[in-house]
Amino acid sequence: MDQLLNKLATRQPDESPVAALAALAAQLRPDDAGDLVQATSNLRALTYLLTRHSEQRAALRNALLDLLAQSRQVQLYTDTGLLSNETFFQAIKRRIGERLLPPARSNAHLADQFGVIFCGKEDYRWVGAVEPAVWQELWQALAWHEETLAAANPTRLQLLEAVQVLTARITAIGLEPELVRVYPDIERFESPFLHLSAEALHFVESARAAMSEPTLQAEDDKQMLVLLDQCEQLIGRLRKVALECGVSVSLTYHLQRLTQHIERLRTVLRLLDQDISPAQDGALFHLLAELVRAENRKFSVRDVFTSNTELLARQVTEHAGRHGEHYIAENRSEWKDMARAAMGAGLIVGFMALFKLLLAKLHLPLIWEALAFGLNYSLGFMLIHVLHFTVATKQPAMTAARIAAVIHQANGKPQLNELAELVAKVLRTQLVAILGNVLVAIPVAWLIAASWKAITGSPVIDIEKASHLLHDQHPFDSLALLYAAIAGVYLFLAGLIAGYYDNKAIYRQIPQRLAALPWLNRLLGERRTRRLAHYVEHNLGGLAGNFYFGLFLGITGTVGFLLGLPLDIRHITFSSAYLSYAAVSYDYLVPLNMALWAIAGVVLIGMTNLLVSFTLALWVALRARKLKGTDALPLLPAVLKLAVCRPMDFLIPPADKAGH
Repeated sequence: MDQLLNKLATRQPDESPVAALAALAAQLRPDDAGDLVQATSNLRALTYLLTRHSEQRAALRNALLDLLAQSRQVQLYTDTGLLSNETFFQAIKRRIGERLLPPARSNAHLADQFGVIFCGKEDYRWVGAVEPAVWQELWQALAWHEETLAAANPTRLQLLEAVQVLTARITAIGLEPELVRVYPDIERFESPFLHLSAEALHFVESARAAMSEPTLQAEDDKQMLVLLDQCEQLIGRLRKVALECGVSVSLTYHLQRLTQHIERLRTVLRLLDQDISPAQDGALFHLLAELVRAENRKFSVRDVFTSNTELLARQVTEHAGRHGEHYIAENRSEWKDMARAAMGAGLIVGFMALFKLLLAKLHLPLIWEALAFGLNYSLGFMLIHVLHFTVATKQPAMTAARIAAVIHQANGKPQLNELAELVAKVLRTQLVAILGNVLVAIPVAWLIAASWKAITGSPVIDIEKASHLLHDQHPFDSLALLYAAIAGVYLFLAGLIAGYYDNKAIYRQIPQRLAALPWLNRLLGERRTRRLAHYVEHNLGGLAGNFYFGLFLGITGTVGFLLGLPLDIRHITFSSAYLSYAAVSYDYLVPLNMALWAIAGVVLIGMTNLLVSFTLALWVALRARKLKGTDALPLLPAVLKLAVCRPMDFLIPPADKAGH
């Protein structure tokens, strides 16, 4: 490090300091990017050298000033770390392209030279982790007071230009048509977005005049800060309105850009404030960490996707959470209603299993067979939804969002006793739903199979197919549990799809547009059209989720066959129905060992279905609310304690109070 500083001291005036500064950054870089102790030690070693040797201090300071004077800085302040005006999908496409073929760097732009200096892929980890006090010591060791004020003027001028660029973008984004459509008040003449550009122009002109004529007093930035506060208040209202009226990826992208640009403008204004030391304020070091992270992660597709789908994920899980309330029986009467709804679904599944077996006997071409299987599942599940019946395995994706919402409402630290009781309600509701599905699907399937054999003289399926069905349920001799996990993933995706379409119905105003269709009003009449629109408003997500879930179940086996991969599905309700069809084909002489393993397989299939879908749904719901999986860990001992003290609460709700 001492040699590098001496090399900077002997640098020629026309020699670029970038290579030497990059070598110095490499010396500061710890062996492990996460080693905070080594990073701090390296920075303090540099601080010590600068404090002891005035020549080295002046050399490093001059190198930094030359770098700033010889390059265009505005792009670093206005572009690096900020989303551009391209769409979300264009941003994803560009980052993929730049990762495959990185863009050329320009010697004239500080943003490109900055990337050469901090070229380590994980530099942002140690730069952001070092305490501000350590950076402040290094800043003070550079002794900036030894330089004349004129040396800082080029940077100050470019910071002022950055203020103009950022305010122009904030105004443009704030008046985007999509934002105006969601919140029309945003474009009124009192809009702070409109006033911000005018105020910024006045502020910049005043500051430039004061730089050229020291006797003039520059305007302060107080009015701009007030307008920025008002802009942030508008963004907050926009987010609230969006949660009520629906969101889109595009809307989320605009809100994210607005927030980023306002935060960056605040930082630049703090750097321009001559009454505040950038070292003491910490704004400079915060900006450094932000710029280094942006440089290191500039090709990351995941960062763009995560930050810009957050609000959409929140809205999707919010809708799932509201549906989840209907899947939680609070009292015994609701618990009985859930049992009846589950029994109705079990009745329909018995027939869906029959159609699936008959379609398989047709030996249709693969694509047509997959479509037939998918439509059988889809139409059956949609019929179950229309009749207000319940498929038990659809519940976890909804109830997980409800649990995450309760955790979030208490800022990640809910009353554990209340939350444990919620889990007990969820489990007993889930249990009665499963029993309702299975205990009806099995006798219905048996009745259908026995009637079919009595009428036609032969069973629905032959003995070979029956043996194959029973073997498919074996938890260890087959891939039944893997296939059950795949079905669990589909159950989770169906919940997300349902939430997405519920959001879409609100955001695109589909019910209102349906109600206003002239030809539909003429065909059905105004009253029926309004009823149809009302139904779509409250059921589009459920119908879409069931439709796609059925297609997923139907085509997976065919896709696996075409790709030569072990892909298929196992669903507890259908697996239990197949037991009856197989038993009738065997004339009830199923080998005991085979029967016991098949029954055990059905139980484990159901547990896998539920566990996978619930875990995925809870994880997404927590992430959408900026919570971690660890926020749910304190819930486990509370649930175990409740299970020991009141085990019956997990099986059956307390009796309804008189007059309930």
